[in-house]
Amino acid sequence: MRLGDGFFRAGSRPGRDLGVLLARRLALAGPLRVLDAMAGCGIRALRYGLEAEAAAVWANDADPDRLAVLRANLATLQERARITACTAQGVLAGCLQRRQRFELVDLDGFGCPTPLLPLALEAVAFGGVLLLASSDGRSPTGHDRRAAIRSLGAAARAHPASWELALRLQLGCQARAAWSMGRGLEPVLAFSEGRTFRTAVRLRRSPAPRAEEHLGLIAHCHACGDQQVQTLLHLRQWQPCGCPAGAAAPLAISGPLWIGPLQDGALAAELAADGASCGTVAPATLRLLGRLQADPAPVARCWPTAALARHLGSGPPPLAPLVAALRAEGWRAWASGVMAGQIRSDAPWPRLCELAQRIGARRC
Repeated sequence: MRLGDGFFRAGSRPGRDLGVLLARRLALAGPLRVLDAMAGCGIRALRYGLEAEAAAVWANDADPDRLAVLRANLATLQERARITACTAQGVLAGCLQRRQRFELVDLDGFGCPTPLLPLALEAVAFGGVLLLASSDGRSPTGHDRRAAIRSLGAAARAHPASWELALRLQLGCQARAAWSMGRGLEPVLAFSEGRTFRTAVRLRRSPAPRAEEHLGLIAHCHACGDQQVQTLLHLRQWQPCGCPAGAAAPLAISGPLWIGPLQDGALAAELAADGASCGTVAPATLRLLGRLQADPAPVARCWPTAALARHLGSGPPPLAPLVAALRAEGWRAWASGVMAGQIRSDAPWPRLCELAQRIGARRC
């Protein structure tokens, strides 16, 4: 590989690995066509061609000075590779005009990709996957509320599960864009290392039954730590939080955003098995897939164990025993696969705190 002036981050390896594994699964169903609309130095496009054996790879980058590097790096793909230097908007608009679609569309650029969503979804074949990356970390994590309204059309407030909040806001934008076109989508993978927020969604010809129930709002009380989730379809008055009567702080409400599952656990297991056998996937990627497989994230309420410790005035409760205790009482609970050291559950906040305190006391 020649990097040249093309953007390359070694730390983004898990994102590239998962893109390749998804491409390999898509190739099992027939010829795989890939559009890498923001190719940089071309490493993702090259891996799609070599490791997923894509029938056609279109590598595009808006900077014409990168053409020489792209041509050199993708030379081994020969006639399977198409290399251009256009804006992503121009490439996607051309695909719409020609009714050209791809089994995998990869948009990995800088900033917020929301303006590209309608055109990007038009370029995905039914049953295909859109890989979307956003490096805008301030807006969706509640650190720039005005920018979030401009770029996401949503409120984003500070939240203890900030990475997950950003992913759910990103998926909410994609769902609204797909539904407005009469299409449906299913989240396949959603993950982040805190710098870039990556989602993979499968495009469907029409929305799934009751899909609209997956768009909603998340409310968080910074005083007591309680969280509530409501679907927009049945929006009603928020319930009292865990604060003493008359002392409740205003709820910090974020959304609209995706409140449904973030991961396809069965697919994550298949990708992990393929990754373990193919020999080109990093160990960190396999560990990430293990966490995502174990936590499909069907519940949007998530807390750091450190926040529980602050609320209880004790040390953090051990995560695995807390998950087991919640499940023993019939509540749904998982260790978060998105952020380490976080508990996900639909249990009432007071009960969650009681169990955390009891388990923490046993540990002492």
